[in-house]
Amino acid sequence: MKRRCLLEALLIVVALTGAARAEPDAAKLFADNCAECHGADRLGRLGPALLPENLGRMMGARAGSVIADGRAATQMPGFAGKLAKDEIAALAAYISTPLAEIPVWGQQEIEASRVVHAQAEQLDRPRFDADPMNLFVVVEAGDHHATILDGDRFEPLTRFQTRFALHGGPKFTPDGRFVFFMSRDGWVSKYDLWTLTMLAEVRAGINARNIAISRDGKHIAVANYLPHTLVMLSTDDLTVEKIFDVKDKHGKSSRVSAVYQAPPRDSFIAALKDVGEIWEIATDPNAPPVYAGLVHSHEKGMIEALPSSQGLFALRRIEVPEPLDDFFFDPPYRNLIGSAREGRAIVVNLTVGRDIKQLDLPGLPHLGSGISWTWDGRRVMATPLLKEGKISVLDMQDWSQVKVIETPGPGFFMRSHENTPYAWTDSMMGTKKDTLSIIDKRSLEVVRSITPAPGKTAAHVEFDKSGGHALVSIWEDQGALVVYDAQTFIEVKRLPMSRPSGKYNVWNKITFSDGTSH
Repeated sequence: MKRRCLLEALLIVVALTGAARAEPDAAKLFADNCAECHGADRLGRLGPALLPENLGRMMGARAGSVIADGRAATQMPGFAGKLAKDEIAALAAYISTPLAEIPVWGQQEIEASRVVHAQAEQLDRPRFDADPMNLFVVVEAGDHHATILDGDRFEPLTRFQTRFALHGGPKFTPDGRFVFFMSRDGWVSKYDLWTLTMLAEVRAGINARNIAISRDGKHIAVANYLPHTLVMLSTDDLTVEKIFDVKDKHGKSSRVSAVYQAPPRDSFIAALKDVGEIWEIATDPNAPPVYAGLVHSHEKGMIEALPSSQGLFALRRIEVPEPLDDFFFDPPYRNLIGSAREGRAIVVNLTVGRDIKQLDLPGLPHLGSGISWTWDGRRVMATPLLKEGKISVLDMQDWSQVKVIETPGPGFFMRSHENTPYAWTDSMMGTKKDTLSIIDKRSLEVVRSITPAPGKTAAHVEFDKSGGHALVSIWEDQGALVVYDAQTFIEVKRLPMSRPSGKYNVWNKITFSDGTSH
Protein backbone atom coordinates (compact mmCIF):
# COMPACT_ATOMS: atom_id res chain seq x y z
CA MET A 1 0.00 0.00 0.00
CA LYS A 2 2.84 2.31 0.92
CA ARG A 3 4.56 1.53 -2.39
CA ARG A 4 1.37 2.38 -4.27
CA CYS A 5 1.02 5.69 -2.45
CA LEU A 6 4.67 6.49 -3.08
CA LEU A 7 4.27 5.67 -6.78
CA GLU A 8 1.18 7.87 -7.05
CA ALA A 9 3.03 10.69 -5.32
CA LEU A 10 5.94 10.36 -7.74
CA LEU A 11 3.57 10.41 -10.70
CA ILE A 12 1.95 13.59 -9.37
CA VAL A 13 5.38 15.24 -8.96
CA VAL A 14 6.36 14.22 -12.49
CA ALA A 15 3.08 15.54 -13.85
CA LEU A 16 3.47 18.82 -12.01
CA THR A 17 7.09 19.12 -13.13
CA GLY A 18 6.06 18.48 -16.72
CA ALA A 19 3.35 21.11 -16.49
CA ALA A 20 5.83 23.57 -15.05
CA ARG A 21 8.19 22.93 -17.95
CA ALA A 22 5.51 23.44 -20.59
CA GLU A 23 6.42 26.09 -23.17
CA PRO A 24 5.11 29.54 -22.17
CA ASP A 25 2.18 30.82 -24.22
CA ALA A 26 3.86 33.89 -25.70
CA ALA A 27 0.70 35.23 -27.36
CA LYS A 28 -1.20 35.12 -24.06
CA LEU A 29 1.71 36.65 -22.19
CA PHE A 30 1.74 39.49 -24.70
CA ALA A 31 -2.01 40.00 -24.44
CA ASP A 32 -1.89 40.05 -20.63
CA ASN A 33 1.20 42.21 -20.15
CA CYS A 34 2.00 44.20 -23.30
CA ALA A 35 -1.08 44.75 -25.45
CA GLU A 36 -2.45 47.64 -23.40
CA CYS A 37 0.54 49.83 -24.31
CA HIS A 38 1.82 48.24 -27.52
CA GLY A 39 -1.48 47.16 -29.11
CA ALA A 40 -2.97 43.69 -29.47
CA ASP A 41 -1.72 43.71 -33.09
CA ARG A 42 1.80 44.78 -31.97
CA LEU A 43 1.44 47.95 -34.06
CA GLY A 44 1.80 50.26 -31.07
CA ARG A 45 -0.42 52.49 -28.94
CA LEU A 46 1.09 54.47 -26.06
CA GLY A 47 4.25 52.45 -26.56
CA PRO A 48 6.02 51.77 -29.88
CA ALA A 49 5.24 49.01 -32.36
CA LEU A 50 6.94 45.73 -31.45
CA LEU A 51 7.96 44.31 -34.81
CA PRO A 52 11.36 43.12 -36.04
CA GLU A 53 11.19 45.67 -38.86
CA ASN A 54 11.26 48.66 -36.51
CA LEU A 55 13.05 47.22 -33.48
CA GLY A 56 16.33 47.00 -35.38
CA ARG A 57 18.99 45.65 -33.02
CA MET A 58 16.61 45.81 -30.06
CA MET A 59 15.82 42.10 -30.34
CA GLY A 60 16.91 38.84 -28.76
CA ALA A 61 18.96 39.32 -25.59
CA ARG A 62 18.57 43.12 -25.66
CA ALA A 63 14.79 42.83 -25.91
CA GLY A 64 14.80 40.34 -23.03
CA SER A 65 16.83 42.75 -20.92
CA VAL A 66 14.37 45.61 -21.55
CA ILE A 67 11.38 43.37 -20.76
CA ALA A 68 13.05 42.24 -17.54
CA ASP A 69 14.45 45.55 -16.32
CA GLY A 70 12.33 48.19 -18.02
CA ARG A 71 13.73 51.32 -19.61
CA ALA A 72 14.91 54.39 -17.75
CA ALA A 73 13.12 57.71 -18.33
CA THR A 74 10.20 55.99 -20.08
CA GLN A 75 6.90 54.42 -19.00
CA MET A 76 8.26 50.94 -19.73
CA PRO A 77 8.27 48.94 -16.43
CA GLY A 78 10.40 45.92 -15.67
CA PHE A 79 8.75 42.48 -15.53
CA ALA A 80 11.53 40.51 -13.82
CA GLY A 81 9.51 40.37 -10.61
CA LYS A 82 6.36 39.18 -12.37
CA LEU A 83 7.49 36.86 -15.18
CA ALA A 84 9.86 33.89 -15.16
CA LYS A 85 13.01 33.91 -17.27
CA ASP A 86 11.54 31.51 -19.84
CA GLU A 87 8.42 33.70 -20.13
CA ILE A 88 10.57 36.78 -20.75
CA ALA A 89 12.56 34.83 -23.37
CA ALA A 90 9.31 33.73 -25.01
CA LEU A 91 8.08 37.33 -25.20
CA ALA A 92 11.41 38.48 -26.67
CA ALA A 93 11.14 35.79 -29.36
CA TYR A 94 7.49 36.66 -30.00
CA ILE A 95 8.13 40.33 -30.76
CA SER A 96 11.06 39.33 -32.99
CA THR A 97 8.72 37.34 -35.24
CA PRO A 98 7.34 39.08 -38.37
CA LEU A 99 3.58 39.44 -38.75
CA ALA A 100 1.85 36.84 -40.91
CA GLU A 101 0.29 39.55 -43.10
CA ILE A 102 1.21 43.14 -43.94
CA PRO A 103 -1.35 45.28 -42.13
CA VAL A 104 -3.27 48.06 -43.82
CA TRP A 105 -2.02 51.55 -43.05
CA GLY A 106 -3.57 53.97 -45.50
CA GLN A 107 -4.98 57.48 -45.44
CA GLN A 108 -7.74 56.66 -42.97
CA GLU A 109 -5.34 55.13 -40.45
CA ILE A 110 -2.80 57.92 -40.89
CA GLU A 111 -5.36 60.69 -40.43
CA ALA A 112 -6.85 58.96 -37.37
CA SER A 113 -3.42 58.90 -35.71
CA ARG A 114 -2.76 62.64 -36.06
CA VAL A 115 -2.32 64.54 -32.80
CA VAL A 116 -2.13 68.35 -32.54
CA HIS A 117 -0.36 69.47 -29.36
CA ALA A 118 -0.14 73.22 -30.03
CA GLN A 119 -0.40 75.84 -32.75
CA ALA A 120 2.62 77.69 -34.11
CA GLU A 121 2.67 81.31 -32.93
CA GLN A 122 3.25 84.32 -35.18
CA LEU A 123 6.76 85.43 -34.20
CA ASP A 124 9.46 87.63 -35.71
CA ARG A 125 12.29 86.03 -33.77
CA PRO A 126 12.92 83.16 -31.33
CA ARG A 127 12.08 83.46 -27.65
CA PHE A 128 15.74 83.08 -26.67
CA ASP A 129 18.89 85.03 -27.45
CA ALA A 130 20.90 82.13 -28.98
CA ASP A 131 21.62 82.22 -32.71
CA PRO A 132 18.76 80.16 -34.25
CA MET A 133 20.98 79.30 -37.22
CA ASN A 134 23.65 77.78 -34.97
CA LEU A 135 21.44 75.47 -32.94
CA PHE A 136 22.11 71.75 -32.80
CA VAL A 137 19.38 69.15 -32.55
CA VAL A 138 20.95 66.22 -30.66
CA VAL A 139 19.16 62.86 -30.79
CA GLU A 140 19.78 60.88 -27.61
CA ALA A 141 18.89 57.30 -28.53
CA GLY A 142 19.75 55.84 -25.12
CA ASP A 143 16.57 57.06 -23.47
CA HIS A 144 14.67 58.43 -26.51
CA HIS A 145 15.12 62.16 -25.89
CA ALA A 146 16.36 65.12 -27.90
CA THR A 147 18.41 68.09 -26.72
CA ILE A 148 18.39 71.52 -28.37
CA LEU A 149 21.91 72.88 -27.98
CA ASP A 150 23.17 76.45 -28.31
CA GLY A 151 26.03 76.08 -30.80
CA ASP A 152 27.87 79.19 -29.59
CA ARG A 153 27.91 78.51 -25.85
CA PHE A 154 27.46 74.72 -26.11
CA GLU A 155 24.73 74.86 -23.48
CA PRO A 156 21.40 72.98 -23.71
CA LEU A 157 18.31 75.14 -24.20
CA THR A 158 15.92 72.26 -23.50
CA ARG A 159 15.62 68.48 -23.45
CA PHE A 160 12.42 66.58 -24.24
CA GLN A 161 11.16 63.04 -24.80
CA THR A 162 10.77 61.83 -28.38
CA ARG A 163 9.08 58.88 -30.01
CA PHE A 164 10.79 55.51 -29.73
CA ALA A 165 13.90 54.97 -31.90
CA LEU A 166 14.22 58.07 -34.08
CA HIS A 167 15.73 57.17 -37.43
CA GLY A 168 17.05 58.79 -40.59
CA GLY A 169 17.95 62.22 -39.24
CA PRO A 170 15.66 65.21 -38.54
CA LYS A 171 14.81 67.62 -41.36
CA PHE A 172 14.42 71.41 -41.19
CA THR A 173 12.23 73.93 -42.99
CA PRO A 174 14.25 76.34 -45.18
CA ASP A 175 13.96 79.15 -42.61
CA GLY A 176 15.31 76.87 -39.88
CA ARG A 177 12.34 77.39 -37.57
CA PHE A 178 10.69 73.96 -37.65
CA VAL A 179 12.30 70.55 -37.39
CA PHE A 180 10.67 67.21 -38.21
CA PHE A 181 11.60 63.90 -36.59
CA MET A 182 10.73 60.39 -37.72
CA SER A 183 10.72 57.18 -35.66
CA ARG A 184 11.28 53.65 -36.88
CA ASP A 185 7.61 52.87 -36.32
CA GLY A 186 6.51 55.64 -38.64
CA TRP A 187 5.73 58.60 -36.37
CA VAL A 188 6.51 62.03 -37.83
CA SER A 189 6.76 64.85 -35.26
CA LYS A 190 6.81 68.60 -35.92
CA TYR A 191 8.76 70.71 -33.41
CA ASP A 192 9.04 74.51 -33.18
CA LEU A 193 12.66 75.49 -32.52
CA TRP A 194 11.75 79.14 -31.86
CA THR A 195 9.37 78.34 -29.00
CA LEU A 196 10.84 74.92 -28.06
CA THR A 197 7.40 73.34 -28.41
CA MET A 198 6.15 70.06 -29.90
CA LEU A 199 3.36 71.03 -32.31
CA ALA A 200 1.94 67.92 -33.96
CA GLU A 201 2.52 64.22 -34.69
CA VAL A 202 1.17 61.69 -37.15
CA ARG A 203 1.94 58.07 -37.88
CA ALA A 204 2.67 57.81 -41.61
CA GLY A 205 3.68 54.12 -41.65
CA ILE A 206 4.37 51.07 -39.54
CA ASN A 207 8.07 50.73 -40.29
CA ALA A 208 9.67 53.85 -41.79
CA ARG A 209 13.18 54.53 -43.06
CA ASN A 210 13.59 58.28 -43.37
CA ILE A 211 11.96 61.57 -44.36
CA ALA A 212 12.79 64.39 -46.74
CA ILE A 213 11.43 67.92 -46.99
CA SER A 214 10.73 69.74 -50.25
CA ARG A 215 12.75 72.74 -51.43
CA ASP A 216 9.93 75.16 -50.58
CA GLY A 217 9.41 73.55 -47.18
CA LYS A 218 5.77 72.71 -47.86
CA HIS A 219 5.87 68.92 -48.19
CA ILE A 220 7.38 65.95 -46.36
CA ALA A 221 8.03 62.61 -48.02
CA VAL A 222 8.05 59.52 -45.78
CA ALA A 223 9.80 56.38 -47.01
CA ASN A 224 8.20 53.20 -45.64
CA TYR A 225 9.28 49.59 -45.46
CA LEU A 226 5.87 48.64 -44.04
CA PRO A 227 3.55 49.03 -45.79
CA HIS A 228 5.16 49.51 -49.22
CA THR A 229 4.27 53.20 -49.51
CA LEU A 230 5.76 56.63 -50.06
CA VAL A 231 3.62 59.13 -48.15
CA MET A 232 3.41 62.87 -48.83
CA LEU A 233 2.44 65.08 -45.88
CA SER A 234 1.81 68.80 -45.56
CA THR A 235 4.41 70.45 -43.33
CA ASP A 236 1.74 72.88 -42.16
CA ASP A 237 -0.45 70.42 -40.25
CA LEU A 238 0.89 66.93 -41.16
CA THR A 239 -2.22 66.04 -43.16
CA VAL A 240 -1.93 63.51 -45.99
CA GLU A 241 -1.48 64.98 -49.47
CA LYS A 242 -0.80 61.81 -51.45
CA ILE A 243 0.10 58.15 -50.89
CA PHE A 244 2.09 56.24 -53.51
CA ASP A 245 1.49 52.49 -53.48
CA VAL A 246 5.04 51.55 -54.46
CA LYS A 247 5.25 49.12 -57.37
CA ASP A 248 7.47 49.01 -60.42
CA LYS A 249 6.07 49.36 -63.94
CA HIS A 250 5.40 45.61 -63.97
CA GLY A 251 3.39 45.73 -60.75
CA LYS A 252 5.99 44.25 -58.39
CA SER A 253 5.68 45.72 -54.91
CA SER A 254 8.71 47.23 -53.16
CA ARG A 255 9.88 48.72 -49.90
CA VAL A 256 11.25 52.27 -50.03
CA SER A 257 14.75 52.28 -48.58
CA ALA A 258 15.30 56.06 -48.61
CA VAL A 259 14.00 59.37 -49.93
CA TYR A 260 16.01 62.56 -50.50
CA GLN A 261 15.43 66.17 -51.47
CA ALA A 262 17.03 67.28 -54.75
CA PRO A 263 16.82 71.10 -54.41
CA PRO A 264 18.06 72.19 -57.88
CA ARG A 265 15.60 69.75 -59.46
CA ASP A 266 12.71 70.73 -57.18
CA SER A 267 11.98 67.07 -56.56
CA PHE A 268 12.29 64.09 -54.26
CA ILE A 269 14.45 61.11 -55.26
CA ALA A 270 13.44 57.73 -53.80
CA ALA A 271 15.44 54.52 -53.61
CA LEU A 272 13.39 51.33 -54.00
CA LYS A 273 14.68 48.34 -52.07
CA ASP A 274 13.25 45.45 -54.07
CA VAL A 275 12.98 46.59 -57.71
CA GLY A 276 15.31 48.10 -60.30
CA GLU A 277 13.84 51.58 -60.33
CA ILE A 278 14.58 55.02 -58.91
CA TRP A 279 11.65 57.38 -58.53
CA GLU A 280 11.79 61.13 -59.05
CA ILE A 281 8.74 62.96 -57.69
CA ALA A 282 8.14 66.60 -58.57
CA THR A 283 7.63 69.13 -55.76
CA ASP A 284 6.92 71.95 -58.21
CA PRO A 285 3.17 72.58 -58.81
CA ASN A 286 4.06 73.54 -62.38
CA ALA A 287 6.26 70.54 -63.12
CA PRO A 288 6.18 69.54 -66.80
CA PRO A 289 4.41 66.36 -67.96
CA VAL A 290 6.07 62.98 -67.52
CA TYR A 291 5.74 60.60 -70.48
CA ALA A 292 6.04 56.93 -69.56
CA GLY A 293 5.76 55.63 -73.12
CA LEU A 294 7.21 56.53 -76.51
CA VAL A 295 7.13 60.15 -77.62
CA HIS A 296 6.96 61.01 -81.32
CA SER A 297 8.98 64.21 -80.96
CA HIS A 298 10.19 66.22 -77.98
CA GLU A 299 10.26 69.40 -80.06
CA LYS A 300 8.05 72.09 -78.56
CA GLY A 301 4.53 71.86 -79.97
CA MET A 302 5.27 68.53 -81.67
CA ILE A 303 4.84 66.10 -78.74
CA GLU A 304 2.38 63.32 -79.56
CA ALA A 305 1.92 61.32 -76.36
CA LEU A 306 -0.22 61.13 -73.25
CA PRO A 307 1.48 62.20 -70.01
CA SER A 308 1.39 59.70 -67.17
CA SER A 309 1.47 62.58 -64.68
CA GLN A 310 2.33 66.24 -64.38
CA GLY A 311 2.45 69.05 -61.81
CA LEU A 312 2.88 68.51 -58.08
CA PHE A 313 3.99 64.94 -57.22
CA ALA A 314 4.37 63.94 -60.88
CA LEU A 315 6.17 60.58 -60.91
CA ARG A 316 9.10 59.80 -63.17
CA ARG A 317 10.51 56.26 -63.17
CA ILE A 318 14.20 55.70 -63.88
CA GLU A 319 15.18 52.10 -64.54
CA VAL A 320 18.47 50.85 -63.07
CA PRO A 321 20.25 47.50 -63.46
CA GLU A 322 19.51 46.47 -59.85
CA PRO A 323 18.01 47.92 -56.69
CA LEU A 324 19.99 50.72 -55.05
CA ASP A 325 19.87 51.21 -51.29
CA ASP A 326 21.58 54.52 -50.71
CA PHE A 327 22.58 57.60 -52.72
CA PHE A 328 25.14 60.36 -52.93
CA PHE A 329 24.50 63.30 -55.29
CA ASP A 330 26.92 65.58 -57.08
CA PRO A 331 26.43 69.28 -56.15
CA PRO A 332 24.28 70.16 -59.22
CA TYR A 333 22.21 67.00 -58.65
CA ARG A 334 22.75 65.89 -62.24
CA ASN A 335 24.20 62.54 -61.18
CA LEU A 336 23.79 60.23 -58.26
CA ILE A 337 25.89 57.29 -57.20
CA GLY A 338 23.98 54.49 -55.51
CA SER A 339 25.15 51.46 -53.55
CA ALA A 340 24.07 48.09 -54.90
CA ARG A 341 24.65 44.64 -53.44
CA GLU A 342 28.04 42.93 -53.18
CA GLY A 343 29.98 46.20 -53.00
CA ARG A 344 28.96 47.55 -56.40
CA ALA A 345 28.10 51.17 -57.00
CA ILE A 346 26.11 52.50 -59.94
CA VAL A 347 26.22 56.06 -61.28
CA VAL A 348 22.92 57.34 -62.69
CA ASN A 349 22.54 60.50 -64.77
CA LEU A 350 19.25 62.00 -63.62
CA THR A 351 19.00 64.29 -66.64
CA VAL A 352 18.94 61.51 -69.24
CA GLY A 353 17.42 59.00 -66.82
CA ARG A 354 19.80 56.05 -67.08
CA ASP A 355 22.90 54.52 -65.53
CA ILE A 356 26.20 55.66 -67.04
CA LYS A 357 28.81 53.75 -65.06
CA GLN A 358 29.23 50.81 -62.69
CA LEU A 359 31.99 50.75 -60.09
CA ASP A 360 33.48 47.96 -58.03
CA LEU A 361 33.92 49.21 -54.47
CA PRO A 362 34.64 46.19 -52.26
CA GLY A 363 33.87 46.78 -48.62
CA LEU A 364 30.29 48.08 -49.04
CA PRO A 365 30.38 51.89 -49.38
CA HIS A 366 28.18 53.92 -47.05
CA LEU A 367 27.30 56.52 -49.67
CA GLY A 368 24.67 58.27 -47.55
CA SER A 369 27.53 59.39 -45.31
CA GLY A 370 29.78 60.60 -48.11
CA ILE A 371 31.14 64.14 -48.41
CA SER A 372 32.64 66.12 -51.29
CA TRP A 373 35.17 68.92 -51.78
CA THR A 374 37.47 70.40 -54.42
CA TRP A 375 40.88 68.71 -54.56
CA ASP A 376 43.67 69.50 -57.02
CA GLY A 377 41.24 71.53 -59.15
CA ARG A 378 38.57 68.84 -59.42
CA ARG A 379 35.55 67.76 -57.44
CA VAL A 380 35.99 64.56 -55.41
CA MET A 381 33.81 62.63 -53.03
CA ALA A 382 34.82 60.33 -50.20
CA THR A 383 32.87 57.53 -48.57
CA PRO A 384 33.65 55.14 -45.71
CA LEU A 385 33.44 51.40 -46.32
CA LEU A 386 31.29 49.45 -43.87
CA LYS A 387 33.30 46.23 -44.07
CA GLU A 388 36.87 47.50 -44.39
CA GLY A 389 39.02 50.10 -42.65
CA LYS A 390 39.21 52.28 -45.73
CA ILE A 391 37.94 55.53 -47.22
CA SER A 392 37.36 55.48 -50.98
CA VAL A 393 37.97 58.81 -52.75
CA LEU A 394 36.37 59.19 -56.19
CA ASP A 395 36.80 61.77 -58.96
CA MET A 396 33.27 63.05 -59.63
CA GLN A 397 34.05 63.88 -63.26
CA ASP A 398 34.77 60.38 -64.52
CA TRP A 399 34.05 58.45 -61.27
CA SER A 400 37.51 56.93 -61.19
CA GLN A 401 39.04 56.06 -57.83
CA VAL A 402 41.61 58.69 -56.84
CA LYS A 403 42.83 57.10 -53.66
CA VAL A 404 42.06 54.60 -50.90
CA ILE A 405 42.81 55.98 -47.42
CA GLU A 406 43.54 53.40 -44.71
CA THR A 407 41.82 53.85 -41.32
CA PRO A 408 42.01 51.81 -38.08
CA GLY A 409 38.77 50.00 -38.90
CA PRO A 410 35.51 50.11 -40.84
CA GLY A 411 33.55 53.28 -40.18
CA PHE A 412 30.02 54.57 -40.65
CA PHE A 413 30.15 58.38 -40.66
CA MET A 414 32.35 60.95 -42.36
CA ARG A 415 31.98 64.70 -41.87
CA SER A 416 33.66 68.00 -42.75
CA HIS A 417 32.86 71.69 -43.41
CA GLU A 418 33.67 74.24 -46.11
CA ASN A 419 35.76 76.27 -43.64
CA THR A 420 38.06 73.47 -42.49
CA PRO A 421 40.78 71.61 -44.41
CA TYR A 422 40.02 68.44 -42.45
CA ALA A 423 37.54 65.59 -42.68
CA TRP A 424 36.72 63.44 -39.66
CA THR A 425 35.73 59.78 -39.80
CA ASP A 426 35.08 57.05 -37.25
CA SER A 427 35.95 53.34 -37.00
CA MET A 428 32.84 52.38 -35.09
CA MET A 429 32.15 49.17 -37.03
CA GLY A 430 35.41 47.49 -35.93
CA THR A 431 37.58 46.77 -32.91
CA LYS A 432 38.99 50.32 -32.90
CA LYS A 433 35.54 51.76 -32.33
CA ASP A 434 36.94 54.40 -29.95
CA THR A 435 39.25 56.01 -32.52
CA LEU A 436 38.52 58.92 -34.88
CA SER A 437 40.75 59.62 -37.87
CA ILE A 438 41.29 63.18 -39.12
CA ILE A 439 42.11 63.42 -42.83
CA ASP A 440 43.73 66.39 -44.51
CA LYS A 441 41.54 67.10 -47.56
CA ARG A 442 44.56 68.56 -49.38
CA SER A 443 46.98 65.67 -49.02
CA LEU A 444 44.38 62.89 -48.63
CA GLU A 445 46.35 61.57 -45.67
CA VAL A 446 45.38 60.79 -42.08
CA VAL A 447 47.14 63.47 -40.02
CA ARG A 448 45.75 62.84 -36.56
CA SER A 449 43.91 60.22 -34.49
CA ILE A 450 41.70 61.08 -31.51
CA THR A 451 40.31 58.77 -28.82
CA PRO A 452 37.71 60.75 -26.81
CA ALA A 453 36.87 57.85 -24.45
CA PRO A 454 39.10 54.74 -24.56
CA GLY A 455 37.12 51.56 -25.12
CA LYS A 456 33.88 53.41 -25.92
CA THR A 457 32.35 54.04 -29.33
CA ALA A 458 33.19 57.43 -30.85
CA ALA A 459 31.10 58.40 -33.87
CA HIS A 460 29.09 60.97 -35.85
CA VAL A 461 31.00 64.22 -36.04
CA GLU A 462 29.12 67.42 -36.86
CA PHE A 463 30.48 70.94 -37.21
CA ASP A 464 29.04 74.19 -35.96
CA LYS A 465 27.85 76.93 -38.33
CA SER A 466 31.31 78.45 -38.84
CA GLY A 467 33.22 75.18 -39.02
CA GLY A 468 35.28 76.22 -36.01
CA HIS A 469 34.21 73.37 -33.74
CA ALA A 470 33.64 69.67 -34.26
CA LEU A 471 31.15 67.82 -32.04
CA VAL A 472 31.70 64.10 -31.44
CA SER A 473 29.36 61.52 -29.92
CA ILE A 474 30.41 58.99 -27.29
CA TRP A 475 27.86 56.47 -28.50
CA GLU A 476 27.04 54.80 -25.16
CA ASP A 477 24.00 54.86 -22.85
CA GLN A 478 26.19 56.72 -20.36
CA GLY A 479 27.79 58.71 -23.13
CA ALA A 480 28.70 62.29 -23.89
CA LEU A 481 28.94 65.01 -26.49
CA VAL A 482 32.55 66.14 -26.85
CA VAL A 483 33.34 69.53 -28.41
CA TYR A 484 36.72 69.99 -30.13
CA ASP A 485 38.47 73.00 -31.60
CA ALA A 486 38.43 72.03 -35.30
CA GLN A 487 41.83 73.62 -35.97
CA THR A 488 43.89 72.53 -32.96
CA PHE A 489 41.90 69.33 -32.14
CA ILE A 490 41.91 70.32 -28.46
CA GLU A 491 38.87 69.34 -26.38
CA VAL A 492 36.78 72.38 -25.44
CA LYS A 493 33.85 70.89 -23.54
CA ARG A 494 32.18 67.60 -22.64
CA LEU A 495 28.44 67.26 -21.96
CA PRO A 496 27.03 64.00 -20.50
CA MET A 497 24.30 62.53 -22.71
CA SER A 498 22.49 59.23 -23.26
CA ARG A 499 23.81 57.65 -26.46
CA PRO A 500 23.85 60.82 -28.58
CA SER A 501 23.46 58.99 -31.87
CA GLY A 502 23.37 62.11 -34.04
CA LYS A 503 23.62 65.87 -33.89
CA TYR A 504 22.39 68.20 -36.60
CA ASN A 505 23.32 71.86 -37.08
CA VAL A 506 20.50 74.02 -38.43
CA TRP A 507 22.68 76.17 -40.73
CA ASN A 508 24.65 73.29 -42.19
CA LYS A 509 21.48 71.38 -42.95
CA ILE A 510 19.42 74.13 -44.54
CA THR A 511 22.39 75.35 -46.65
CA PHE A 512 23.29 71.80 -47.73
CA SER A 513 26.88 72.05 -46.51
CA ASP A 514 29.34 69.89 -48.46
CA GLY A 515 30.55 68.38 -45.21
CA THR A 516 27.33 66.87 -43.88
CA SER A 517 24.62 64.45 -44.95
CA HIS A 518 21.51 65.76 -46.67
